[in-house]
Amino acid sequence: MSLTPAEEKVVDLIGSRERELVHLLCQLIAFDTRTHVEGEGARDEAALQAHLARRLEAAGAAVEVAEPDTTPFHGHPMVPPGFTFAGRPQLVARFEGTGGGRSLLLNGHIDVVDVEPLSAWTVDPFDAVVRDGLVWGRGACDMKGGVAAMVLAAESLARAGVELAGDLIVNTVTEEESTGAGGLVSARTISADAAIVPEPSGLTVWIACRGSLLPTITVEGRAGHAGIAPRHPDDGGPVNAIEKAVYLVDALRRLREEWALRPHHPHLSPPDIVPTMIKGGEWLVSYPARCRLDCHVEYLPEQADADGWGRDVEAEIEGWVAAAAAADPWLREHPPAIEWLVGGVPPAEVSEAEPVVQTLLEVERDLGRQARLGGLDNWHDGATLIVDGAIPAVCYGPGDIHVAHTADERVPVADLVACAQGIALAAMRFCGAT
Repeated sequence: MSLTPAEEKVVDLIGSRERELVHLLCQLIAFDTRTHVEGEGARDEAALQAHLARRLEAAGAAVEVAEPDTTPFHGHPMVPPGFTFAGRPQLVARFEGTGGGRSLLLNGHIDVVDVEPLSAWTVDPFDAVVRDGLVWGRGACDMKGGVAAMVLAAESLARAGVELAGDLIVNTVTEEESTGAGGLVSARTISADAAIVPEPSGLTVWIACRGSLLPTITVEGRAGHAGIAPRHPDDGGPVNAIEKAVYLVDALRRLREEWALRPHHPHLSPPDIVPTMIKGGEWLVSYPARCRLDCHVEYLPEQADADGWGRDVEAEIEGWVAAAAAADPWLREHPPAIEWLVGGVPPAEVSEAEPVVQTLLEVERDLGRQARLGGLDNWHDGATLIVDGAIPAVCYGPGDIHVAHTADERVPVADLVACAQGIALAAMRFCGAT
């Protein structure tokens, strides 16, 4: 399939707006939207959303910016107790179709991670620099670049006079980097036939992602003087909780090896469990009486339970730890306690045959680029749209995910333009254009 005259017009229009697209991204980077930290107030999230609202309204969209009520989400595994959207509103802009077509949601998060260590940056993270064909600044890659591309794509369709049969919905959310609550609101309140999330996929169509779990394992020991030759634990002697935790770390390593031997996913790495923090001990000259081990678990869509979450994986890890503890005399009598922290997220996958997937692949080919399928080893808001909103969602965006969260974060200008063109054509073909 080749481009129609109307599609060529849109492609050319977006190409001519490169400077404007780069300027928009630089404006977005200037807003300090570092992600929500418990106990701290909002930053520039409301100002950024207001900026986008004015642009999208001027392009003809019906726009709503609001701070959602979190009461319906109390107890949800992605929403911590007491969480609110105060000062961090969500935006929904709807370009209404003429009728009879499929609706497409464009979803992107505006929050970014912290900039520390600031000394590692060669540019001001919030004062974007354009050089060497790249835009540099915090969020340039993850994912204000994708947000700028999808906003300009929607605006360009309106400017070119394209009438879509189905609705095109532009949705910018906070709370992706910290809680995932923003995407959860979208999944519960927005209906669409498909979604594109322009995370930095390098213009690959990501159709799968892994989910995450956050276990904390607490190991009990017995205190005692570290400078005195110990007695046997059966005689009341000390037990080193740190050493017992290390014993469990080795058991978890064996579980990782077991997972790595299972059949591989075509687009994702094997499941993994990584010890990320360990804390133990009370005094320099005492055997530690307690040790806490925190881990980060990534698991595959096929490991999810019937509801799309990781309870089966939790049970497998608990069983593995219990079996390891049963082989140690002390841990057998003092079994480790496992707590699953709030913040776990679901894995997700859509079929390669989904219309939105095939549309994007076709668009890439017709634009003279290689059409590629892939997956993200981590999680993104599209997974929430799939699991909680039953919306087939894919990632397709500018930039390299390996640059996300780094100092001197950056995105190629060419990727921004190419992504905006791809999204615009995908909307025309998926929603239907007249």
